[in-house]
Amino acid sequence: MAHLLKGNIGTGIFSLPSAFLNAGLWVAFGMFPVIAIVSNPKITQVKSAAVMKRRDPSFSISYAGTAEMACRTGQPQYAKYARAFGITVNVFICLKHFGACVVYLVFTSTNLQAVIEYYTEIRWNVRIYMCILTIPLIFLNWIRNLKLLAPVSLVANVLQMSSIVVVFYYIFRDPLPPTNSVPAFGSWGGVPLFFGTAIFSLETITLVLPLQKDMRRPWDFKGWTGILNTGMTIVTCIYIAMGFFGYLQYGEEIEGSITLNLPQDEVLAQVVKILLVVAICGNYAVQFYVPIPIMWPTLSKYAARYTKNDFAAELAFRTFMVLVTLLLAAAIPKIDLVVSLVGAVTGTFLALILPPILEYVTCAPNISKAILTKDIVILVFGIVGFVTGTYSTILAIVQEFTG
Repeated sequence: MAHLLKGNIGTGIFSLPSAFLNAGLWVAFGMFPVIAIVSNPKITQVKSAAVMKRRDPSFSISYAGTAEMACRTGQPQYAKYARAFGITVNVFICLKHFGACVVYLVFTSTNLQAVIEYYTEIRWNVRIYMCILTIPLIFLNWIRNLKLLAPVSLVANVLQMSSIVVVFYYIFRDPLPPTNSVPAFGSWGGVPLFFGTAIFSLETITLVLPLQKDMRRPWDFKGWTGILNTGMTIVTCIYIAMGFFGYLQYGEEIEGSITLNLPQDEVLAQVVKILLVVAICGNYAVQFYVPIPIMWPTLSKYAARYTKNDFAAELAFRTFMVLVTLLLAAAIPKIDLVVSLVGAVTGTFLALILPPILEYVTCAPNISKAILTKDIVILVFGIVGFVTGTYSTILAIVQEFTG
């Protein structure tokens, strides 16, 4: 439960008040639980993995592996799509994690800029801070052993959770305005932006199977009151509280990250921003670690044609990917828009589009009408969310940077 809560409560929580601004206070309040329920087909992934394990006891559980095995061991007509299905899952997993790294770089740079500009006369563009932060991130992401990253992850999580508590303290320190002080509905164009941010905050589907696999009592993970549903209910309540009360407290003045609304003249608020910079850099390294084992084994075969030093080649590749995240962050240095774009593109595929397809391939032809109907509804919801969320976010980015 602790790992599930820790893994789900991430940087996206600080952008939720801005997301509530886009959709409106009560519209966002009503939509968020619906999105949380619909985008929580993780239990589908767990069930499919369990079926694959029964079919092949030597099966090594993973999201992409489950997708590929479902096609290979299911109906004969799906076998030819097995490799493509597995590759598709891995592509979106890599996009999701690298996208999160882009979000983290924008977040840390923006908060570092706010602190430095308050205490000094320096007025640098936020992209300069991105370049400065990229230097330690390059060396941090040269760490190839997950055990060495464990202390970094532990410190990052403690700092991040402490910062969330402090943000809630500032939200509730002063009396909250009446609920009619902010619009109940934002705009139709803002709803897809809200959707993208909500999906980004809630999407941690790649965390589920590794957690269940390492449990002493893996059967406790499932069920209406199992660890998964209980943990996601707690996470959803915390997210709604942050979005609802954060927007209500700061209203139309809410920033892309609520940390930028904290009082500039109070040391505690500035300390929180610095701690979050340190914490998110640690989380960057953990997010960055996930796609490398997926991508590098294939790429190393091509690198071997030009160099026999595999270690140096991998470090060069890691450096290159950190620089790619820098370029993307510098291209869109707006935290709320980056969060919405990453959520709309990768979150909808991993949490809404791929799981219903996986369940159908796993259970066909013995799939009930109720489950089939549920899968179709989630799939349509995901496709609509992907199209509208991506389009609205790109449109907002174009308007932001072209005036």
